[in-house]
Amino acid sequence: MIRLLVFALSGLLLSCSQASNDMPTPAAVRFATFNTSLYADTDGGLVARLANDDMAARKVAAIIQRQRPDVLLLNEFDYDANGEAAAIFLRDYLAVGQFGEQPIDYPHHFSGPVNTGVASGLDLDGDGRSDGPGDAWGFGRHPGQYGMLLLSRFPIDAAATRRFQHFRWANLPGALVPRNPDTGAAFYPDAVWQQLRLSSKSHWDVPIQSPLGVIHFLVSHPTPPVFDGPENRNGLRNHDEIRFWAEYVSSNAIDWLYDDGGTRGGLAADAAFVIAGDLNADPFDGDGYRHPVRLLLDHPRIDARFVPTSTGARAQAARYGLAHEGNTAAHTGDFGPKAGTLRIDYVLPSRQLAVRDGGVFWPAAGEPGHDWIDASDHHLVWLDLTSNRVTATE
Repeated sequence: MIRLLVFALSGLLLSCSQASNDMPTPAAVRFATFNTSLYADTDGGLVARLANDDMAARKVAAIIQRQRPDVLLLNEFDYDANGEAAAIFLRDYLAVGQFGEQPIDYPHHFSGPVNTGVASGLDLDGDGRSDGPGDAWGFGRHPGQYGMLLLSRFPIDAAATRRFQHFRWANLPGALVPRNPDTGAAFYPDAVWQQLRLSSKSHWDVPIQSPLGVIHFLVSHPTPPVFDGPENRNGLRNHDEIRFWAEYVSSNAIDWLYDDGGTRGGLAADAAFVIAGDLNADPFDGDGYRHPVRLLLDHPRIDARFVPTSTGARAQAARYGLAHEGNTAAHTGDFGPKAGTLRIDYVLPSRQLAVRDGGVFWPAAGEPGHDWIDASDHHLVWLDLTSNRVTATE
């Protein structure tokens, strides 16, 4: 039975369905992720780059100004404890129009320490030494290299933010233990394995107080599944870094999962969320271990039906001429003629949200912004999200 609403002034009776149709459509919120390649091999190197009118940073800023996301994750943006690099980028690049684009302001931002470049004191790469970049908790030449920076137009609930930088790989149930394929023996001695951190950078749950309500922005940057040996330690770690989010959104009653503050459990069942980042995994192609990103794309709480695409990705893949099982228009990274293009950057909403629009900023030759895309080997991915009473785009 249709419930009737009585409006005294007009004396008219309107059904709930009619009333809801008269209500304004909620504003869309644009979420995005962008691996910016804004890093340096020396401590303080990114600050020096940004202080000297860095051309790549100007192009990155122009892309952001063109696409104008409301909430944005930047991967491979070096972290420094004083926040100097972030402050310069916000002030001298985003707040200044680049190449004819309009400035953009992000009054709220979040960053923090990551595992890259943080010395473990252990021989993690098996070279007999414990002082190289491969011996850090996450591969890096200095603490904070390849860090993460979150920018937002809307307030961030910093007190409710959860970080998982120190969560240990061995504490993930069913963790994929790297093994020597010839002997079956574990690659890491048990004393080392019990100390290893799962996240190569960090995993963050950052609540955003958006016009759609609180949305948990779940961000990370798993290790590439390459640059290792037959033990496939990076491929297995990539898999489990991605699986962490699949476990996190599956239940809040998982006692084994703890954050850096000691709070246990996953995400509440009614919480809206967006998973974002350079996941370094393609659902069909590339070197990922059993396509781990399918754990998210097929997850019952995630709506991955909308696949962002671009004209530039398809054109570049055709130029390389490599065989692909997946849709090349959905690719987000360009790794040269040998590796080709892949879909490895994602913005994945929960089912409380609906996709109004989305895409990958990868213009083809002759299209506006094409001159900027050489700033990084990745491309910005964005989705416009509304509440789920709006039909999701297929």
